Amino acid sequence: MASVDPALTRPRVADVTLRVTAFGCDADEAALLRALAPGLGVDAVIASASLDAAMNELTPEDRCISVSHHESITAHHLDALSAAGVRYISTRSIGTDHIDVVHAERVGIEVGNVSYSPGSVADYTLMLMLMTLRHARSMIRRTHEHDYRLHEERGRELGDLTVGVVGTGRIGSAVIDRLRGFGSRILTLDARRTGAPGEVPLDELLRVSDVITLHAPLTAETRHLLDAASIARMKADAIIVNTARGALIDTVALIEALEEGRLGGAALDVLEEETGLFYADHSGDHTSAPIETTLAGRLRDLPNVVLSPHSAYFTDHALRDMVGNSLNNCLEFDGRQRG
Repeated sequence: MASVDPALTRPRVADVTLRVTAFGCDADEAALLRALAPGLGVDAVIASASLDAAMNELTPEDRCISVSHHESITAHHLDALSAAGVRYISTRSIGTDHIDVVHAERVGIEVGNVSYSPGSVADYTLMLMLMTLRHARSMIRRTHEHDYRLHEERGRELGDLTVGVVGTGRIGSAVIDRLRGFGSRILTLDARRTGAPGEVPLDELLRVSDVITLHAPLTAETRHLLDAASIARMKADAIIVNTARGALIDTVALIEALEEGRLGGAALDVLEEETGLFYADHSGDHTSAPIETTLAGRLRDLPNVVLSPHSAYFTDHALRDMVGNSLNNCLEFDGRQRG
């Protein structure tokens, strides 16, 4: 779904007002929730703290809650939510790997995700590719220090390269559409779909691709899809781009390959250890040993790595979709329960 469902703009009958408590809201998310909710017959309550801290804000009316991808929702949380009467969780994200979905089903809670503008992540993915191929990180850092020399290595053009796209859902397909404009040769792999143009086995995609970009969901089968053995089969000058989920890559194996010069570079918007690190200001901790020894700290020291804090989705268009469709999920669940 590229935009908010038109049904969200239609007034609802006042006597079907649904209460939805939203957790983990940024200020702009909260503002949009408050703006959309009244016209939909939704009483949106913005929790003042994290799910852990605000569990006591729930009331018997809170059958539906909305959560962000920032917070892990464990079996402990789900037991408490179920006991409080929650029956539906709408996550304002595509992925549900931050929620123990199996336990949720066990305790009678349904989990729904949202679709949002695939262009947000697709645009960002292409930006990361280009930054890595053109050594943008090193060049920008030098320029900030008034060093205007060219990089030691020349950049590469996307039109000359083969790009392997792992995962061809809405976001992966949007990346493919953009790559066609650059004239890249495109290979694809998706366990959920067969017969897509350019589809090849994983071994061939790893061996042939100059750029590998990940857009698969994180499951037991895809965890560490790119492990030490997979990375060893890649070209020595290949780059990896990940805007999906950090655990698709064995990050320790990736760092070792980069440090030993067995890979050309990496651009990572997601990281295995991002929980508790991303979305917080650690600038005052940059000299402390704990930060330096994290995966992020080790990656930061590599000149051929671009690292960003899970921000590919962070556009105004995607925000409208996430908030609107999260409310829509709750309304649909409520409608099914009433029906």
